[in-house]
Amino acid sequence: MDVAVFKKKPILGILRGIDIDLIEPLIETVISAGLETLEITMNTYDAAAIIKKAKQAGGKYLTLGAGTVLTRQELNSALKNGASFIVLPVLVKEVVEYCIKNKIPVFPGAFTPQEIYQAHKSGATMVKVFPGKFFGPEYLKEIKGPFAEIELLACGGVTPGNLKNYFAAGASAVTFGASIFRRDLLLAKDFKAIGRAVKEFIDTWENSGERKNLPI
Repeated sequence: MDVAVFKKKPILGILRGIDIDLIEPLIETVISAGLETLEITMNTYDAAAIIKKAKQAGGKYLTLGAGTVLTRQELNSALKNGASFIVLPVLVKEVVEYCIKNKIPVFPGAFTPQEIYQAHKSGATMVKVFPGKFFGPEYLKEIKGPFAEIELLACGGVTPGNLKNYFAAGASAVTFGASIFRRDLLLAKDFKAIGRAVKEFIDTWENSGERKNLPI
């Protein structure tokens, strides 16, 4: 993962519990909708094989990472099958230390100020504020007060309706997951509806003014 490239379109899609048979049409859908960065969680059944297949389907058009990585075994499996960045729900030192040593972008999860600070001090590329939906953008704004230098990835509760608020509050990047990759749409194989939802999310960001504020 090229972090500088990610920051130009700082939107991360999260796939959890996906069926491997749906991966190819889903990857085609999200790429067509403009998504460039996607995480597949390691607590998904057959996650390693799904990452490998997604990598093949996405090629150079999609940057793939692994999420919910909690052990070195999961880390090794994810990297072996094509993950180029790692996301965690908490700070797991041995996973983060390995990523830093090997120059792999890593996004450990944290919530309280103490946890966020410790994750940052561990060398996090960004700290994933999770679960973020319970306090919303205002919480990020408060965190950025004493921790202006810490880059935050907002995870949970980000929608096209509040996306601009999250960036205004100091988020460096945001995520979306089950609200767009809805289970009912996946079961129905309604890729058009999923594609429209992804495109709406990305279009909202592009029209929000945040893109204009990026460093050149």
